[in-house]
Amino acid sequence: MSVVSSLSVGAWVTAIALVFGALAMSIVARRIRQPLLATVAALPVVVAVLAIAFGIGLPAPAHALHVLLALGFAGLGVVAGSPLTALVLRLASNGQAEDGRFGGILITENGERTPREVLRGGAWIGYLERLAIVAAIAVGHPEAIAGVIAVKGLGRFSELDSAPARERFIIGTLTSMIWAAVCAAIIVLPGGALS
Repeated sequence: MSVVSSLSVGAWVTAIALVFGALAMSIVARRIRQPLLATVAALPVVVAVLAIAFGIGLPAPAHALHVLLALGFAGLGVVAGSPLTALVLRLASNGQAEDGRFGGILITENGERTPREVLRGGAWIGYLERLAIVAAIAVGHPEAIAGVIAVKGLGRFSELDSAPARERFIIGTLTSMIWAAVCAAIIVLPGGALS
């Protein structure tokens, strides 16, 4: 095996280890409810985006390495989006929004004594949304994302009667969708994980 080939294999193994390490850290961050830990997921994404932008790439010694890296970025797009979205929502609300028992937010309006929980099940909806976005981009049909947006908007419409709910819905949806789209783009763009 030549020196160049050895360096190429080492670089690919390092990239794959970095992506799957970030994926594992994202899972831990979600489990222990410490979304700041998930910022580690941004490292391989930023490196990949810069490598694509500047045309930096190494040919993989085996197609399996391309597929493994693509699967890692797909996993990051789906899984890491949850704690990263939670972090952005926490930063946007300055700690003012209180999380409900079922993953929604608690709001009190119009003289209500007890808060009510809105936007329940947001984490699960987010996983499905990001999975649909990554899949749509990966198979070459990004127009399917419009359907995802429509279904989500229609499904949540009745819960968007308060300003805090609308704000959280918009910020969370945009954060989640942008993250998934960037991770999916890394898979399919020239110079990306599968090229």
